Amino acid sequence: MAVQDYEEDRIKDREAGLSLIEVMVVVVIIGIVGTIIMINVFPLLGNANTTAASAQVSQLEQGVETYNLIIGRYPTTEEGLEALVTPPADPREAARFPDGGFINNLPPDPWGNPYQYMIPGEHGRYDIWSWGADGRPGGEGENADIGNWTPQE
Repeated sequence: MAVQDYEEDRIKDREAGLSLIEVMVVVVIIGIVGTIIMINVFPLLGNANTTAASAQVSQLEQGVETYNLIIGRYPTTEEGLEALVTPPADPREAARFPDGGFINNLPPDPWGNPYQYMIPGEHGRYDIWSWGADGRPGGEGENADIGNWTPQE
């Protein structure tokens, strides 16, 4: 009876675990699924950042236009977009500055860089833009500049 019990225990031990082949098949399947997900999701992330930057440029542009309506002038290049959240030094202008500013806060672009502002602009009365993912002028795709002169996506 001891021999029979020994054989039954050996059979149970073999059936209880996974073989190396089974583990390797699972790892390969997980790798293939992960690759498919990465190929399909990562390009969308770049597009989402570009769309977010375009939307933020539009919000900043609205803030600059509201600033002009309330204060009576556009922020200077030196004042920059900070003028939308910080009252002007001139007491008469500061008296018209709304509590909380013209925007809630001055966000960085989706890549963590500050938005740029210049008046007079090269593309219009004023330019507001992000340098894109590379943080440098020019570029293509995700590295392209996104400004208030670029077509909205």
